[in-house]
Amino acid sequence: MNKTLLFGGLTPLHELFIKGAVESLGYKVKFLPQPDSRSLMLGREFCNRGMCNPTYYTVGNLIKFLLEESKKGIDVEKEYFFVTVGACGPCRFGMYEAEYRHALKEAGFKNFQVSILNQSELSSEGDFELTPSLVWNLVKAVWTGDILRDLGYQLRPYEVEKGSVDEWLSETSGKVYEALKSGAPIKELLSVLKEQRRKLEGITFDYTRIKPVVSVIGEFWAHTTESEGNYFIHRWLEEEGAEVRPEPIAGWIDYQLFIEEEKTKRDLKVKGFSTERLKRLLAVKSMALAFRAFYNLLRSIFYFRPKPLPSQKELAELAKPYFDYFVVGGEGHLEVGKHVYSIIHKKAHMVLSVKPFGCMPSTQSDGAQTRVLSDYPESIFISVETSGDSEVNVKSRIQMKLFEAKRVAEREFYELLEKINVSKRAFELAFQSGELRKPFIKLKGNFVGTAVKALYANQTSVSPFLEIEQWTTST
Repeated sequence: MNKTLLFGGLTPLHELFIKGAVESLGYKVKFLPQPDSRSLMLGREFCNRGMCNPTYYTVGNLIKFLLEESKKGIDVEKEYFFVTVGACGPCRFGMYEAEYRHALKEAGFKNFQVSILNQSELSSEGDFELTPSLVWNLVKAVWTGDILRDLGYQLRPYEVEKGSVDEWLSETSGKVYEALKSGAPIKELLSVLKEQRRKLEGITFDYTRIKPVVSVIGEFWAHTTESEGNYFIHRWLEEEGAEVRPEPIAGWIDYQLFIEEEKTKRDLKVKGFSTERLKRLLAVKSMALAFRAFYNLLRSIFYFRPKPLPSQKELAELAKPYFDYFVVGGEGHLEVGKHVYSIIHKKAHMVLSVKPFGCMPSTQSDGAQTRVLSDYPESIFISVETSGDSEVNVKSRIQMKLFEAKRVAEREFYELLEKINVSKRAFELAFQSGELRKPFIKLKGNFVGTAVKALYANQTSVSPFLEIEQWTTST
């Protein structure tokens, strides 16, 4: 095919890697710029009324690009085709394909080609074929993007030289892109990551900074995008003094496979045994295990610092008293399960759920969250809706909860200091050591914050500095 494939809707890091992965199969590929307020306006102009923000932003973003290209004299209907994900289901995501086609027609691009990757049936429609090679290439791209994005958000709040982690990420992403584009085998991709890990070990970090950990969950697009679509919420939280826990896209794929496995088990039980159902069950289970194994392999390159994928079965069990996991659509039970998981496993001081205005599945989960907060009153939780024009209101509400989270993070840290009889000054002196300023120091303990985990895991290193600090104070 001579046309250039267009796609968009994920983070810039993931889109760069997906571009390389698809180019390795011989396609010409271009990802769209991140959506902005102009995209939203065009989406609202050409889409039907009553759609959700992700529709307006993503559809409007494509139309904005096509209009800009048309002004350059390019026949976009001959030059490009667009690939997006489709599905059926109770939320408006099932209407995306029809909405793209309707809006494109209204904008004057009635013959523009749209190809669909159906996530429900693991199939494709149009000229872009969903082959095993494509699936594997996409997994390599997305999983690697998840790992590097996770590392960036974990390390950036503690970097001594501002911008050093982003500089490393920029260099690393370029090398990973080239490896994916060339169709490099797994061994070569892992070698690239190992080489870049060694460079990361040359960057210094200050783990004495006490930061609240904020888990960002919610509707898939709203909590994943890094654009005006969610007010650049991840980076803004960092600027406000938080350590952010983004959700990996791999977790969404893991969720889809889990639901498919549970549905097939139910069919075997209710409809009876069939060879076809058994084959499907084994195929889905094998895929889930293989994908998880590969994710953990990538984590191992960075000494397992990137967070593991939580058990989908455990998330479903945690959500069960509040939300049945067979009620699908949007994130389904995941918002509730992730919230409870963060509380009982001490994964975050605060949970922020971001969703589009009027998202039906998110509204359902918000109703269930009321009961969760009743059962877990210690949780700091806030749910916000993004509409494209409520940024000040949304951020001011988040700031109030973030203030609470900061106080909890400080209390957690100082309680450990008191318990092990260590002063803050001794802790700071100890962590000026080169060995304790590396990216992969020991972090452990039944705590949430990075600083308190660093103190607990390395408290023996603090003792000599405690004696120096006490001697200096007494003299």
